[in-house]
Amino acid sequence: MKTSDFWYDLPKELIAQDPLEDRASSRLMVLDRQTGKVEHHVFREIVDYLNPGDCLVINNTKVIPARLIGVKEDTGAAVEVLLLKRLPGRESEWETLVKPGKKCRPGARLSFGDGLLTGEVTEIVDDGNRYVRFEYDGVFEEILDRLGQMPLPPYITHALQDRNRYQTVYAKYDGSAAAPTAGLHFTRELLEQIREKGVKIAQLTLHVGLGTFRPVKVDDVAQHHMHTEHCMIDAQTAEMINETKRAGGRVVAVGTTSCRTLESMALEDGGVRSGEMDTSIFIYPGYRFKVMDALITNFHLPESTLVMLVSAFAGKEQIMDAYAEAVKERYRFFSFGDAMLIC
Repeated sequence: MKTSDFWYDLPKELIAQDPLEDRASSRLMVLDRQTGKVEHHVFREIVDYLNPGDCLVINNTKVIPARLIGVKEDTGAAVEVLLLKRLPGRESEWETLVKPGKKCRPGARLSFGDGLLTGEVTEIVDDGNRYVRFEYDGVFEEILDRLGQMPLPPYITHALQDRNRYQTVYAKYDGSAAAPTAGLHFTRELLEQIREKGVKIAQLTLHVGLGTFRPVKVDDVAQHHMHTEHCMIDAQTAEMINETKRAGGRVVAVGTTSCRTLESMALEDGGVRSGEMDTSIFIYPGYRFKVMDALITNFHLPESTLVMLVSAFAGKEQIMDAYAEAVKERYRFFSFGDAMLIC
């Protein structure tokens, strides 16, 4: 299976640059994966496609303002640091992506906010990422909130005026370098309507890394090396999902991050276990889904691992046909774009 099999032509003007003022007013394409039938709706009508006894699974990760702009202390040259993940057991040390990286070798000293935050490159690791040990007075998260910027995807061409628009309304646990964007369409009112219908809402956590935006650079899909992300399912969530499966309800994942967590923690009987792990699961056509029964997702980049995942769930030809129709109907694409329900 070739990466080029997942290419589609997308006019640049269909890449959404800003979120809609009303989150739930995005368009919603509904794809029946058994019949291939496509319907067009507004996202708030998602409630009509959820049944009593279903379980909606959301990712409650929170995006941190992980983009830091500073200088090298010795030369004053500009440097940009993207925080990827805090190193286990090392409270002040992070794995980062540094630009420009060539001049930031181990021992390089960095300064941010006129010295409010400083750092030292301690090690160069896989993919050219750097470990940086930070020094500061006070609480790191408060300093980051003051100095950091939201790490928007590379196809977003301008800064976001309200950083909360790149958070879900249920964001809870700091740790992501990118938003679980399928969840951006939900409002608190819509979630309450879903609960009132008798649908359970289960929360899990996967901290999204910038690897989600990395292109597939190999011709053979099976040779792609998937990035690693940390995920967690607590005992209450696991029991809610397992109870749903036992009762014959559907597990509806909100976003590919929820899907990857469910399938990473899957049991052979279709349930999930509780716990936490680093997952590098790569889902592409041929994969047998164990837990997920339906998926709410956005429209993904051509040749990306995400479009491969949805193709695994609905079939590549059906997804390519649906994407072609979305282009024809002028849907908005990618992080701030419209949504798709695959059921």
